[in-house]
Amino acid sequence: MNLYLKSNSIFQGQWRSLKYLALLLCTLVCTLLAATLLNSTPHPAIAQQPFAEIRGVWMTINDTSILIDRPKMQAAVSHLAQLNFNTIYPVVWNSGYAQYNSSVARQTGIQTFVRKGLQEQDPLADLAATAHRQGLLVIPWFEFGFMTPPTSELALQHPNWLTQKRNGSKTSIDVAGEVVWLNPFHPEVQQFITALVREVVTQYDVDGIQFDDHMSLPHEFGYDKYTVALYKQETKRNPPHPNDPAWVRWRADKITAFMTQLNQTVKQCKPKAIFAVAPNYYDFAYKFHLQDWLTWVRNGIVDELIVQVYRPELQSFLQQLARPEIQEVQQKIPTGIGILTGLRNDPVPIQRIQAQVRASRDRGLGVAFFFYQSLWDYAPEPSEQRQSYFRAFFHAPASRLVTARAAVEEPILQP
Repeated sequence: MNLYLKSNSIFQGQWRSLKYLALLLCTLVCTLLAATLLNSTPHPAIAQQPFAEIRGVWMTINDTSILIDRPKMQAAVSHLAQLNFNTIYPVVWNSGYAQYNSSVARQTGIQTFVRKGLQEQDPLADLAATAHRQGLLVIPWFEFGFMTPPTSELALQHPNWLTQKRNGSKTSIDVAGEVVWLNPFHPEVQQFITALVREVVTQYDVDGIQFDDHMSLPHEFGYDKYTVALYKQETKRNPPHPNDPAWVRWRADKITAFMTQLNQTVKQCKPKAIFAVAPNYYDFAYKFHLQDWLTWVRNGIVDELIVQVYRPELQSFLQQLARPEIQEVQQKIPTGIGILTGLRNDPVPIQRIQAQVRASRDRGLGVAFFFYQSLWDYAPEPSEQRQSYFRAFFHAPASRLVTARAAVEEPILQP
């Protein structure tokens, strides 16, 4: 009996040891598997998002030397296609001048020249055709919105189109320098902007139109004679201080009404063209620029949203991605994050870009980079090293072209 108990005790001890070893082995295998999955690339970007991922890049006025030179433009588009980008946002409105062949600008008297490429081509038409052959969307970018330099022909020839601050000043300081603002409430301004947008959408084989944070008005403005009279007529009050909630709401609602009309114009010309917006984060956009883009989305007038999050610190960047309006919008329409890849005098290290791309895609958000030449030319790293990182961002194609082109190729309704 004692021998049996002893043998049984030894057997039980060995069994416990085996179970312990098996548990350790299982834990080790699971840990290694989890580490492998976490460290593998690419990070799944759009598993939770029912839209093709935005992989875009803005082509700015700084990229003009590429846009107007056909061989350079073709090489750039081909390179973007090889890196599995799917959207280009070329500038078409900057500093009060059309960056395309605009009869509207000439008829308004603000632009007498015809914009051509070095090979006598129409740069925007050439870009659209080339990009479509390579499988990329082209969504022209209406960069300056209501903003223009005070020395532009637009400002000088149409002073009654400008709005002003409470103290009578008409200028403010932006990243572009000293600027003035077209009055978004003035009918003639609205007609002019609408005519430009209609012209781009109908004259070119493009996939939509994009507006950014300048399709707005700094909250200090709106004290010109026309707007003051309109506000008095509708509210029986004088405009209060710039931060007054009712005054902010009144002006924001007027801009929303205009954007709704603008959307209707675009859709009448090209029914399923992408009506895209690239604003700042919502609290800032609404309170300080009267740009109520969340209402625009909720009202169904925005087809694509890219929120500019140009933050050097990752923690601050992540806080913006966690905002509830971002999570709300990405369930409704294609949504991305604007990432700064550098400026001429302020290059951005690739490690920062990599972290921001990964954080965005991990949350089911697309990305758009500002701007093309800073992807690898204005950079602290060698160009080849920089390009190797971008090559790793998007391992497989994510075309948006099939759906968008099917929509765009519907009959265009002439204005």
